[in-house]
Amino acid sequence: MITLILQFSFLHAGIVIINGLTHSYKIENGKVYKGKVAIENTGSNPQSVKIFLQDYTYHADGTINYTALRTNKRSNGEWLKLNTNLVTLKGKEKTEILYEITVPDQAMEPGSYWSVIIVEPVEEIKPSDNKPGVSITSIIRYAIQVITDFETEKAKPDLKFESVKVEKQEGKQTAKIAIANNGNLYCKPTASIEIYNRKTGEKVGTYSSLTMGLLPDTSKTFYIDLSKLPPDKYKAAIIATDEEENAFALNVELEVKND
Repeated sequence: MITLILQFSFLHAGIVIINGLTHSYKIENGKVYKGKVAIENTGSNPQSVKIFLQDYTYHADGTINYTALRTNKRSNGEWLKLNTNLVTLKGKEKTEILYEITVPDQAMEPGSYWSVIIVEPVEEIKPSDNKPGVSITSIIRYAIQVITDFETEKAKPDLKFESVKVEKQEGKQTAKIAIANNGNLYCKPTASIEIYNRKTGEKVGTYSSLTMGLLPDTSKTFYIDLSKLPPDKYKAAIIATDEEENAFALNVELEVKND
């Protein structure tokens, strides 16, 4: 009998991004825009990092898709050029990955175009003489969104409520509101719930989610803590508002339970 021993040695990558995971540009036909991804090796040992481009979408059920360029009809990945695909940082060293965005000089549909720059540490394979089995290392990789907005005055988000549930989340009664952006412009909505007494119509309170970015043709679940509400059935108005004060509303009945 052969016994395979799996040796799990989970190591945290020392690479961090120090200038944000979303880079946004308002663009014009035929223009070139320059950007950078600033990274730091917080560890003491040298670390190699590979850098490459992918398309990217996500949905409210938690699925995230990283795919080859041109699989997303609104990809700008072919406009981007990286100055390198591999760097090695010494311990505690910082560096910058430079990129250029060359916007096509041709007619385009207004709205947002995007892709992601993947920054992924390369783990050195080091065979171990004193430990049998397979060593598995966890790798933390980063996806930096590069969002380019074209003729925004002719584009707009179109938010749609896909589902509304009240369930227990981390021990708290929580409204889970799935919102899709069916428009053609990236936006950063906040979901809020105005709660009313079902019998008297009196307003009980207003509760809000965190603000999250929402790309065209994607969806996310917005979470709202309702643990301060007494268990009961309520009338509610759910409102999604973006940073431009565009508002989308839905009237529902909600039940907050004891369990």
